[in-house]
Amino acid sequence: MNATTSNAAGFRLFYLDDSGSPNDGHIVFSWIEVTPACWRGGLRHWLDLRKELYAEFQIPPSAELHAAPLIGGRKMPSTNGAVNASKGKRRRVVRDALAAIGQNADVSVGAVYRITSARGAAYHHERGLVYDALIQQLTQRLENAGEFASVFMDGDGSDQTYFRAHRNMKLGDRRIIEDPIFQASHVSQWVQMADLVAWTAYQSLKPNPDKDFATSWYSDYLVSRDPRGGPTPI
Repeated sequence: MNATTSNAAGFRLFYLDDSGSPNDGHIVFSWIEVTPACWRGGLRHWLDLRKELYAEFQIPPSAELHAAPLIGGRKMPSTNGAVNASKGKRRRVVRDALAAIGQNADVSVGAVYRITSARGAAYHHERGLVYDALIQQLTQRLENAGEFASVFMDGDGSDQTYFRAHRNMKLGDRRIIEDPIFQASHVSQWVQMADLVAWTAYQSLKPNPDKDFATSWYSDYLVSRDPRGGPTPI
């Protein structure tokens, strides 16, 4: 069974994370998507990757993989200081993780984005509008397929923007069950996967001289699991 097969259970799990920057007006939401029937297989594939990372880079499976601080050297997940100090090895860890996602037949990925001139509080408001549009888009897709879903997100739930996007929909139209379910990324392997997808989607949209090595990573590693072929405007 894989993520593109018929979903007999009629239910999906979406693990979402955001990326982008108020400095350049990019807003990105990305996700890892899996059905309950594929959840165990999808997680097993990822945990096999975590074992490989431990064997090669001495990064324990319990250590958080968080793309931006890992690439920037602000996270030191390895018990081997030489790995933590090496730009090349840190990048290799992220590439291996992305490759594992791209080769995981039990999951699919997606990303949407908006580029805005809004800054400061206006940028935060615009990000809420993008999330609202995404929830409506996913709801329509679920409606067309006769399915329901739950959304899991990184964070502690203190940002009420995400709750409002769900509760503003008419109850009779809702296909996403309940409010978003928040999980801290350091305790959720799925949320860590979503973070890697979100960061990589952002890099594909905003070439950065300091991170030009990652510009093609979405197309190199993730596009095979993205039914829409890459980040799409919303």
